[in-house]
Amino acid sequence: MSRSASESPAPYDAILIGGGIMSATLATLLHQVEPSWRVAIVERLDALAQESSGPWNNAGTGHAALCELNYSPELPDGTVDVSKAISVNEQFQLSRQLWAFLVESGQIPDPTSFVHPSPHLSFVWGEENVAYLRRRYELLAEHPLFAGMEYTEDHDLIEQWAPLLMAGRDRDEPVAATRSLAGTDVDFGSLTRQLIGALDDRGAIDLVTGVEVRKLDRTEDGWHVRGKRRDGSGTYDATARFVFVGAGGQALTLLQRSGIPEIRGFGGFPVSGEFWRTTEPAIVARHQAKVYGRAAVGAPPMSVPHLDTRMVDGQPSLMFGPYAGFSPRFLKNGSLLDLFRSIRLHNLWPMIQVGLRNVGLTLYLIGQVLAGRKAQLVELQHFFPDARAEDWEKIVAGQRVQVIKNVPGKGGVLQFGTELIAAGDGSIAGLLGASPGASTAVPIMLDVLGECFPDRMTEWLPALEKMIPSYGRSLSEHPELAAEVLRETALTLGLTADDEADAA
Repeated sequence: MSRSASESPAPYDAILIGGGIMSATLATLLHQVEPSWRVAIVERLDALAQESSGPWNNAGTGHAALCELNYSPELPDGTVDVSKAISVNEQFQLSRQLWAFLVESGQIPDPTSFVHPSPHLSFVWGEENVAYLRRRYELLAEHPLFAGMEYTEDHDLIEQWAPLLMAGRDRDEPVAATRSLAGTDVDFGSLTRQLIGALDDRGAIDLVTGVEVRKLDRTEDGWHVRGKRRDGSGTYDATARFVFVGAGGQALTLLQRSGIPEIRGFGGFPVSGEFWRTTEPAIVARHQAKVYGRAAVGAPPMSVPHLDTRMVDGQPSLMFGPYAGFSPRFLKNGSLLDLFRSIRLHNLWPMIQVGLRNVGLTLYLIGQVLAGRKAQLVELQHFFPDARAEDWEKIVAGQRVQVIKNVPGKGGVLQFGTELIAAGDGSIAGLLGASPGASTAVPIMLDVLGECFPDRMTEWLPALEKMIPSYGRSLSEHPELAAEVLRETALTLGLTADDEADAA
């Protein structure tokens, strides 16, 4: 139940700022390892998962690097680096294990309420891209986490896998695709609401919505958290031994207000985005997969084009995008002044350096902002040659804030990933950045526990291993364990075909 903002029981053991998948995951982990702790979640909006965790604010891809080519870049010498792809897959398996534990223990009644099987395909065209995808496949095909991945350059087979890709395409055009049946489509909004709702129902948390946190002041034994109710009806005032800032793009500003030295030199570069969506039954029925291509030259990794099956609230649809854009907001429901309010003397020069070093990115974003519907249709037709604009509607995605980091010896660097910022005493932590984001919420929140509560990790180990059987072990180095984890989580989450489930 949502508490009144005037109710401020204190001190809490932990206050988590932001009602998205990160806070939901951390609250779930904390309840398992410390069920007696008093935990509060404070959300700025009147409902949970309305920003980046919302189902229409992200692509819903369970990011396991099965199809996302930006996690396996081609190096200048022509080789392909798959280390990031393997790392991302390892991380996603931790998330799957926690979700399976919650389903088995009855804390999530029905896994189909948030996760569905969806083949993951990589699709490219042109001889150079085909050669790249072939090299990538050869490096990943024998890896235990990518078992079963298929590769083809055959037009007819690709048409069987994803008919829309080949409809109207020149049969002489060189194309290639990989397919993994282990892929997933995830509604992180539904998952967030279920995780927090389960905790709230059993009285394990205090949930406060409609409160915007504005001040974080250090106290003798923790933090003083203050905010205002957005409807003007009151204020929020509480203290806690530990604070987690999981407020999406607004985390940068809040960490700056905390005054911790670890945030010095960090800035943010906001990138907005749009998708095209269709619910036309005849189109949706012909594409049952998530298909990722290669990013355009100069495009940020988060702008890798993809044509996705989505399942939200039981209704299937297709999404294509993202079309990148620019807004100075740090949240979709944020202020036009967010970017300017984040500028400090300590991050001004790193931000200027990033601007000077990324002129190509700036020009790309300008081109995307100016692109009309006709130009956007051309992008879609690279994937679906027979696409018609009238069958699709535009939706605005969630706002992403990429990390600008001051690196010794390099100056300001634009970082396309996530960055955990924690105070030296572990009393406060926050998360900056985006990709791969929600899919790796579990490993990231495990990092928060390890960084902020190192003296408790040994005590918490049995509970962590119960939730996540592979915790502390690399699946890449233990093929038998990897096979077991993939099989068991697929069965529990309902991600196997009926005949596979019967055989198991």
